[in-house]
Amino acid sequence: FCSSIDKRKMSKDDDDEGMQKLRAPPDFNGPTSERRCTDCLCTLLLVAMWGAMSAVGFYSVNNGDYRVILYPMDYDGNVCGISFNGTDMTDFPFIYYVNNIVGGVCVKECPNLENATDDGLTDIGTLVSFGGIFQAPFAEVDEDFLEVGDYANSPDVRECSEESCYPGFDPTQSWESEGINQGYGYATYLTDTYPILRRCYTNRDVADKLIDLTGQTNLTLFEQVSEGYDFWNNLYGDLWSARKYILGFGFGIALAISFTYAFLLRIPLVLTIMVWGSIFLTIGVFMVGGYFTGQQATKWEAEDPRTQTDRAINLIRIASYILWGIGGLIAFLGCCLRKQIMLALGCVKETSKAILRMPLLVLLPVVQAGGFVVFLVVWLTYAVYLASLGHITVKEFSFFGSPPITVRQYEFDDTVERSAWYLLFCFIWTTQFIIAAGEIIIAMSIAKWYFTRDKSKVGSQTVVASIYDTMYYHLGTAAYGSLILTIIKLFRWFLAKVQEKVKKTENKVAETLLCCCQCCLWCFEKCIRFLNKNAYIQTAIFGTSFCKSAREAFFLILRNAGRIGAITYVSSAVVFVGRLFIASVTTAIAFFCHGRQNW
Repeated sequence: FCSSIDKRKMSKDDDDEGMQKLRAPPDFNGPTSERRCTDCLCTLLLVAMWGAMSAVGFYSVNNGDYRVILYPMDYDGNVCGISFNGTDMTDFPFIYYVNNIVGGVCVKECPNLENATDDGLTDIGTLVSFGGIFQAPFAEVDEDFLEVGDYANSPDVRECSEESCYPGFDPTQSWESEGINQGYGYATYLTDTYPILRRCYTNRDVADKLIDLTGQTNLTLFEQVSEGYDFWNNLYGDLWSARKYILGFGFGIALAISFTYAFLLRIPLVLTIMVWGSIFLTIGVFMVGGYFTGQQATKWEAEDPRTQTDRAINLIRIASYILWGIGGLIAFLGCCLRKQIMLALGCVKETSKAILRMPLLVLLPVVQAGGFVVFLVVWLTYAVYLASLGHITVKEFSFFGSPPITVRQYEFDDTVERSAWYLLFCFIWTTQFIIAAGEIIIAMSIAKWYFTRDKSKVGSQTVVASIYDTMYYHLGTAAYGSLILTIIKLFRWFLAKVQEKVKKTENKVAETLLCCCQCCLWCFEKCIRFLNKNAYIQTAIFGTSFCKSAREAFFLILRNAGRIGAITYVSSAVVFVGRLFIASVTTAIAFFCHGRQNW
């Protein structure tokens, strides 16, 4: 940033190809006060994009039904809890899963076996199938204990019998019967469940109990449910138990510590020691690593008889030379770029002063997050309704040589898929636009602070003024830069989809080429993002359009590659150390307070 605001100018010859240094005019006293609206066309495109997105959303809302997506669908294509496709399942709002391929039946309530069976977990004598309830003579619950929807008219109904689901009424044989088919059939045991989003999930202790009752160890359906339950139960339990600490320490205390860290950076020698210490530590790591790998190669070479091949010894010796070379290169660059590094240290110190003077900058990401949440609510509404415009298809599955069973799945036509890609485009562009607008606001605020001689006149009101200037004059520039990044990201998403399809063909050459393309696009995206950020700085200072700002930023980077590289390294090091400092101190305080509460 200091490179952008330290040596600038607006006048230069048209034939200098941007390589002549820009010099500030004699009357230059900071960011221009004479601004004009920039890149208005891109602003109109952004608004038009939101308008088209709303048109897609309104059509989806008028023709779709969110319940088709949010409510569970049974194996027959009925939506539990509503009347859909001529079948009324309003009285059966929950789904009880019968197999591993998400085939289930609609039930009135999720079964709760507490106090209903001896173990409170299972009724091995009661089976839930595509056709309803089947019971062995030793069933513990009544037949109407679990009320299942009426599937008598379903063309794919499969009912249990002793022969198909419970040979000899032997629990050991039932698991591998045609009906249950090791978790891939059309029936399963009645187990204790709990409801989440109208889905009946099996109790975590059911798997161990069924292993004891059936003598089988491959109960994948129940074991996977148990593992998932353990993870989410522990996660949400811990989050709920520590909610006060997460909100209090994770936000309030962490914010206070971040200001403390910014203040510490102003103390003489603290930042200098931290940055140069990290440089010397990096050099030391490579040098020591090279020394020990060289010693190891010598040790292997001196062994009699040798335990390592000559190739392994040569490779590790080459690795030691490479490590020494990298360490030496870093030391050489550190010596050559020492002035640039000291300039970068000065920039970081000035940044810490600016943050302390304009604390509202710290809350800017919260404002951005608020805007994103508002957009996300609207976008998700459109996306859910759009997803409900698909059509139901019948899928047949056959496992372990048993007769095939059918389940219904949702698929989409080309129009819905194209609309989904467009919604994805809208999502990426809007999120990148919010980020870009924030970067312009921050750049403008810091620039105003930097060029103001009387720093007492600068405060949070400066941030408010920068927000106004950005919103009124430069939203088009933010839209332009974010659109470029969106196109690149969309290409990467599309390429990732192609990679998935190619992976199924097992064509290694095509996979390698696509992987290389993905890597190149990733690098290109990083370069464009870096250029955009510097272009926004130009816009914040001079009020120029995106293209002109990007051109000036490109040649500025080209002329000051060493300085910018040093600033990037120093700022990354400071941010990394800062994250460690804030996270570790906050965690230590929270742990201490939590410990005192429990002592």
